[in-house]
Amino acid sequence: MSVDAGLKSAALSHDERDGAASSDSSIDVKNEVFDTSQIDPVLARKMALINEAIEEIGMTPFQWKLFFLNGFGYMVDSLLIICHSIAQPAVAQEYGSPTKKIAGIALASQVGLLIGAALWGFSADIIGRRLAFNTSLFICAIFVLIAAGMPNYISFATMVTIYSAAAGGNYILDATNLIEFLPAAWSWLVTFMAVWWAVGYTITGLLAWAFMSNYSCAPDATVAQCTRQNNLGWRYLHVTCGLLVLALALLRLLVIKMVQTPRWLVSQNRDEEVLSNLYEVASKYNRSFSLTLEHLQSQGRISNTEKSVWSGLRLRKHFSGLFVTRKLAWSTTVIIANWFVIGMVTPLYSVFLPYYLKSRGADVGDDSNYTVWRNYAINQVSGLLGPIIAAVLVETRFVGRRGALAIGAAITMALQFGYTQVKTPAENVGVSAAITAASNIYYGTIYAYTPEILPSAHRATGYAICVVLNRVGGISGVLVGSYANVETTAPLFICAGLFGLLIILSLLLPFESRQKRAQ
Repeated sequence: MSVDAGLKSAALSHDERDGAASSDSSIDVKNEVFDTSQIDPVLARKMALINEAIEEIGMTPFQWKLFFLNGFGYMVDSLLIICHSIAQPAVAQEYGSPTKKIAGIALASQVGLLIGAALWGFSADIIGRRLAFNTSLFICAIFVLIAAGMPNYISFATMVTIYSAAAGGNYILDATNLIEFLPAAWSWLVTFMAVWWAVGYTITGLLAWAFMSNYSCAPDATVAQCTRQNNLGWRYLHVTCGLLVLALALLRLLVIKMVQTPRWLVSQNRDEEVLSNLYEVASKYNRSFSLTLEHLQSQGRISNTEKSVWSGLRLRKHFSGLFVTRKLAWSTTVIIANWFVIGMVTPLYSVFLPYYLKSRGADVGDDSNYTVWRNYAINQVSGLLGPIIAAVLVETRFVGRRGALAIGAAITMALQFGYTQVKTPAENVGVSAAITAASNIYYGTIYAYTPEILPSAHRATGYAICVVLNRVGGISGVLVGSYANVETTAPLFICAGLFGLLIILSLLLPFESRQKRAQ
């Protein structure tokens, strides 16, 4: 049976439509993360009907494909962040750095990530989620491969900016794509999807161990002594990562036919497409599906969607929709603050960790390339534990999403204070690996929690604001780290203090989304 035929056969009779319209007050909006009926009652009712239809269809192979294919976007994001941060010392050693203080490559990446978050994120509520899913990884792959052949510091930093921009808003839409197709009982998968982020770190860490330890200049080599021929490791790393990203981009196109998400479509009054897409999934996997076009349309039309998608009214609505009630405004403000603070922490710890590990290795008697990059790989492998722990915590009673955020931040803070006291090689590796695992509890949770507490019609815009401010924090972190001595414990004390602030910010969040349906 075709999709159109199926929809027609599921249509209500005239009497049944009247009955549906008269019973609209029975539509359950109490199981949502927050009640938007006072904001837009039509959208609230339609969203509740879509959520019920998704619950009726249940978990299918389609959502599992999305888990893997959207997870690739998470993996690419972390893979490329670490790829250039690993390359940064080697590139500076070979070409010299244009500035003595500012880490130019890390700064270039943060600027690119900011631009990407703004472009992909702010446009996604207007044009939908599908374009970024289909194109972003291809753009990343092309410029990562080009970066491997750059002849100087400035040209390499430029390529880093471009491929970072391509990846910059990717995980905004990866999380959004997945959550807008998931039944509520499976929403923990968005938290667990952060395991792909850790996989990206792990792959890059292992590649760095292979390439950087064998094909890099000696640690004490000068610019004159460090030539292209004896410093090919960062180039091999970029070529390998670029080819991997290209393969992942092809899989996205070949494995699944990506459609616009149902929650976004319904917010645009594109009811026919919503029903067609959902019915197609239900029909393909032999699932029940009782929602009809007549019932959905009988709830009314959502205002302002008749305007041009690029109209000032539509654009303002996506921003103002994040602050329309006092509680929602507080939630949006606090989650943005969380993202800004974690943006400062990430470059201070992750981007400058290779320098710090090298200095700690020297303190305990071994600063060889092999040991430095072996320890780095161990750090990234240990990070796989974080999202697994987070996925358990977010579904645990009395913990939930906010508790998992606070727990992850608290453990990380304690371990970072402890890391400043390490004296032996075993302590060096063990504590740094534990920090990576603990911080990924926080990262994994906030990546999933953020889209859950944003209204679907404005979800990508809200997430984009969070990530843009995150990148502003990242730029601030790069500048702080550039003027601090990254081979001392100073950045770690700053990071630990910022994680202490994140504990407070996590507990101030007003919405708990555990066992609730995302709007």
